[in-house]
Amino acid sequence: MIEAVGLTKRYGAKTAVYNLSFQVRPGTVTGFLGPNGSGKSTTMRMILGLDNPSAGHVTIAGHPYRKLPNAPRHVGALLDAKAVHGGRHARNHLLCLAQLSGIPARRVDEVLGVVGLQDVAKKRSKGFSLGMGQRLGIASALLGDPQVLLFDEPVNGLDPEGILWVRNLMKQLAAEGRTVFVSSHLMSEMALTAEHLIVIGRGQLLADMSVKDFISANSADFARVRTPDTDPQQREKLTAALTEAGGQVLPEQDGALRVTGLPLPRISDVAHGASVRLWELSPHQASLEEAYMRMTQGAVDYRSTIDQRAGLQQQLPAGAPDQFAPPMPGQDQPGWYAPPPPQQGGQPFGMPQGAPGGPYGGAPAGPNPYAQQAPAAPAQAPAPTPHTDNEDSR
Repeated sequence: MIEAVGLTKRYGAKTAVYNLSFQVRPGTVTGFLGPNGSGKSTTMRMILGLDNPSAGHVTIAGHPYRKLPNAPRHVGALLDAKAVHGGRHARNHLLCLAQLSGIPARRVDEVLGVVGLQDVAKKRSKGFSLGMGQRLGIASALLGDPQVLLFDEPVNGLDPEGILWVRNLMKQLAAEGRTVFVSSHLMSEMALTAEHLIVIGRGQLLADMSVKDFISANSADFARVRTPDTDPQQREKLTAALTEAGGQVLPEQDGALRVTGLPLPRISDVAHGASVRLWELSPHQASLEEAYMRMTQGAVDYRSTIDQRAGLQQQLPAGAPDQFAPPMPGQDQPGWYAPPPPQQGGQPFGMPQGAPGGPYGGAPAGPNPYAQQAPAAPAQAPAPTPHTDNEDSR
């Protein structure tokens, strides 16, 4: 078991981890989540004795890592798959680690087979792909057959088959009673692999609970209801009935209704009592990604902004097509003609005056910042030149 108590780490004026306390128990895959810069890697380094905490302590099986007898036989870790001498063969790299820890040489060949690298065992690691490097790092972690394993982004660079293999490997290791602590940014993969979550933000603990409880605590379940599209009155009738029954009803963009506050059987009974036919009645539960985004939205240090390209592009002559623009619907069909170019004032094609004109639909109404100011366009614009993927068009 891994146990952290009041763990704090400061780098000068910056506090990377503050008063962090948690337990990672054996027999369960525990996911370690948090935004970039939240302190996950720093925490893992302190667990492995690579960084000294400024305050607090962390132990493995009741002992600090540095006081464990022959620690590599008890703890395996993958923090950086690139921490390999590029000139060494894969087998020689593992053999060096084995000899330092008193591990028999036969174990090297065993783990090479486990991670699927036996065919490239005598190739230099500098020629390995990202995924092959990850497999070699996992082999290093498994070398001592340890009871405690830490993995930082173990599926980075792996193909779908490799991701499935890592997922099953983590579950198998936990089923054997080992302690498995996995840090990852792939929420979909964590939802399939982890049973328990530890979530931190800006170095502090945000959540320590099961995946199921985490999703339930940070999302709102709802029912999706659809009435016949041919009869809008039934939709209005059902909305009124559900509201009267104590439900909250919100319209969806595709015409369905989002209902909260009522269980599915109650919604069905209300619809039946109102003589409304249902085309759809389905439950919706938030994903781990949705729940995670909701919890950590206030703990994100690095946020992207809208890419305002205005001023970075060369001005095109009047009526000239944008070769980097995505193809328009029907462009490759016979009889297709190019629509007229934007008129002076910058309104996009078919956009009524005053409609939102932001590059991603979120900017307030106004001129399109990407449109050029040009005199009145000719009656018929030339057909756009198809985009070709060659060096001249990049």
